[in-house]
Amino acid sequence: MASQQGLFAGSTPLAVRMRPTSLDEVAGQKHLLRPGSPLVNLANDTSGTSGAVSVILWGPPGTGKTTLAQAIAHSSGRRFVELSAVTAGVKDVRQVMVDAQTNRDLYGVSTVLFLDEIHRFTKAQQDGLLPGVENGWVTLVAATTENPSFSVISPLLSRSLLLTLQQLDDDDLALLIERAITDQRGLRGVVEVDDEARAALVRLASGDARRALTALEASAGSAASQTPEGEKPVVTADIVAASVDRALLRYDRNGDEHYDVISAFIKSVRGSDVDAALHYLARMIEAGEDPRFIARRVIISAAEDIGMADPQALPIAVAAAEAVQMIGMPEGRIPLAEAVVYLATAPKSNASYNGINAAIADVKAGRIGRVPKHLRDAHYPGAKRLGHGQGYRYAHDAPFGVAEQQYLPDELVGTRYYTPTGNGHEREVGPRLERLRAVIEGRPMPAREKPAEPAADSPSVDTESDAGGASSTDEGSAKLPEA
Repeated sequence: MASQQGLFAGSTPLAVRMRPTSLDEVAGQKHLLRPGSPLVNLANDTSGTSGAVSVILWGPPGTGKTTLAQAIAHSSGRRFVELSAVTAGVKDVRQVMVDAQTNRDLYGVSTVLFLDEIHRFTKAQQDGLLPGVENGWVTLVAATTENPSFSVISPLLSRSLLLTLQQLDDDDLALLIERAITDQRGLRGVVEVDDEARAALVRLASGDARRALTALEASAGSAASQTPEGEKPVVTADIVAASVDRALLRYDRNGDEHYDVISAFIKSVRGSDVDAALHYLARMIEAGEDPRFIARRVIISAAEDIGMADPQALPIAVAAAEAVQMIGMPEGRIPLAEAVVYLATAPKSNASYNGINAAIADVKAGRIGRVPKHLRDAHYPGAKRLGHGQGYRYAHDAPFGVAEQQYLPDELVGTRYYTPTGNGHEREVGPRLERLRAVIEGRPMPAREKPAEPAADSPSVDTESDAGGASSTDEGSAKLPEA
């Protein structure tokens, strides 16, 4: 068994040992570290007299929030105080403020207060930070994984710069891993990591530097324990998989597998196979796909494939995306799964999608025409002299709120872009739309017919009206007259 001496430094985790001591060592977040940026100015102000503003760092775990705060403190020579909202209370905050004011007034030393997980502070606890921030006793660097707009009080937000951190890309993670293997603070070169293992560590990290270094440390220890004395341990992809207890999925976020899986995911939702949809969702999550990308695809599917067959699909998809943004992963998998199940089991219609595509095609082809005069803006001087607005019928003054009137340009009169299906809610929309068009165009009212049956290959659940609930076409609700 190979000796592990030099592999570990006591009980201090590798991720802590490898934490940068200056902004130059920070991997990623280039958009926040360009020359002249607030963070760079804060780090370069060694006198602490430039009136640097407080900042709130918002980003996923492992993107360097604590690292940036400590690098700023070390680079600037300021006194650094670190609190965690998990354990600190109002008394702790007040004591920091008193000490910071004393150090500034007596010794001319400014204080950087790093407050981790500020979203866990109550409103009263956050209020306790205001005097120190406003009077410049401390420069607050707060970190949160939740949207500060929902978790940080407005007075504190208005006194701070909000800086958004991004997940580290593969190149950044590869740099961190290589540095940790060779650096004297890290593994000191006593182990080798083959190329497949490096790629696996990057992939499993999912943009999280701490996760990458933790997996590297566990894999290095496992390799050392399996290597005969006198031989150099080698970390392989199999050792990485065994150490982190996760399958090494074949999934390149920039390669064919990425597009194949997301394509299968969307087609499974569209095809109403909820089990397949959840399977591909799980593959993307486990492979480290950006959950925001998944959420965007879910929103698109709700609008494109479900549409007006179930108008609640889009709000549910948007709510899932907002939930992922607020709570992060891994908990974000739950609202994503809920939205995917809803979409996969909902009735389907691409009528709205087809409608806007057809309208755009006409516009691109030059089928535009002039806006009818009675619909043109009549509020500016001289508009009425040109006939703008003359003859316009205010819809709310007409029976049932629908007036006979031309809305499309002359060249497009009678054009149909939206054709409802017989699925879900569109079973109710279709007949009403025909009556609306008849009134608008001054045609005889069509006979009220039984709503079209849903397509045989697209089963849909009963709507509220089928179960006795009210709808826009039920008896007893305001509706257009019968033929």
